[in-house]
Amino acid sequence: MAKIRPFRALRPEPSAVCTIASVPYDVVNTEEALALAAGNDLSFLHVSRSEIDLPADTNPYADIVYATARTRFEGLRPHFVEEAEPAVYFYRLRMGAHEQTGLAAAYSVDEYDANLVKKHEKTRRDKEDDRTRHITELRAQTGPVFLVYEASSAIDAVAARVMQTAPLYDIIAPDSVAHTLWKVTGDDLKAVIDGFGALPALYIADGHHRAASAARARKTLAPVVGKDGVVEADWFLAVAFPDNQTQVLPYNRIVKDLAGHTPQSFLEAVKAIFPLEADGPASPVKKGQVAMYLQHTWYTLDISGKAGADVIGQLDVSILQDHLLAPVLKIADVRTDKRIDFVGGIRGTLELERLVQGGKAAVAFSMFPVSCEDLMGIADAGEIMPPKSTWFEPKLRDALLIHTI
Repeated sequence: MAKIRPFRALRPEPSAVCTIASVPYDVVNTEEALALAAGNDLSFLHVSRSEIDLPADTNPYADIVYATARTRFEGLRPHFVEEAEPAVYFYRLRMGAHEQTGLAAAYSVDEYDANLVKKHEKTRRDKEDDRTRHITELRAQTGPVFLVYEASSAIDAVAARVMQTAPLYDIIAPDSVAHTLWKVTGDDLKAVIDGFGALPALYIADGHHRAASAARARKTLAPVVGKDGVVEADWFLAVAFPDNQTQVLPYNRIVKDLAGHTPQSFLEAVKAIFPLEADGPASPVKKGQVAMYLQHTWYTLDISGKAGADVIGQLDVSILQDHLLAPVLKIADVRTDKRIDFVGGIRGTLELERLVQGGKAAVAFSMFPVSCEDLMGIADAGEIMPPKSTWFEPKLRDALLIHTI
């Protein structure tokens, strides 16, 4: 079963929501956050990336960063309202023709610790330390975890009913993604809690560090019993989407040099491993294909014949790594090798061409996206997905809903 509970959300005043809500803290670096927040004192990036309000040489993990986050958070509180009664929320994301609707609620830290909220990614200690400190300083979870679940007709039915009512927010972010929230109350609230209770498991799609940090923060903070007799730190903020609506984009690769090969000798080395055709599409059309950009030409690599027997070995990113990146381009560890970089699928294949043509990369690889079925199968097997395998779009906004603990 999947335990969820309503919570008293701290949320922006409707008149300020467009000004406050921001991109997730971890999809921008300091310079990008500074540019996005320029001229907007209410941007939540002043809280989630508070180093932007400090001297440029400030260590992003220094005590002053978290103290500044707390000060900026307190300064924004007059622009927020706290719900009088606990609730959950349907949260629809619309990007172009795509839309997906998830449930924003408080999810169980106990279930996370027991691996009933399943993981597919390793977390880095420094990133955990950062968000744990952020949560404990603010006593709030300000950015939701992105969860996925096996689609449920019972939950879909509740969503359809609720979405016929007037939304709480209906905004379009600067990136043209529409964010719409509906509060769930009364009989619909009970029905959606029951619907989640019937789910066999939840899966983290994006936000492994947020979830891990919420679990660590619970161990650090002195428990505070809320108005409902609940210890709010026992719960973490998340939005769970059905797998049949969730959009996964590819996570593409660029490599800065050819490890001593000339373009021709590299191409011959690739031909010896995978069947390939020149002048193919820039995006592969199915699993088992990779599109490679080299010297102004797109090549289609058929990598399907090298698939491994287990769930990890069958992933395109694993096949490419094991049979080409490691042996030919000498990239043994994609986590640490500075010669490889990763480009989220939202940037498109023209970005890959630009990087190669501009000399920042020697070759680029356009991947077919991993499916939610793959992700859930790997998590069910207790395995860890290779780094930079998935890119989820559209992204949730920070500070639309805040869970205070």
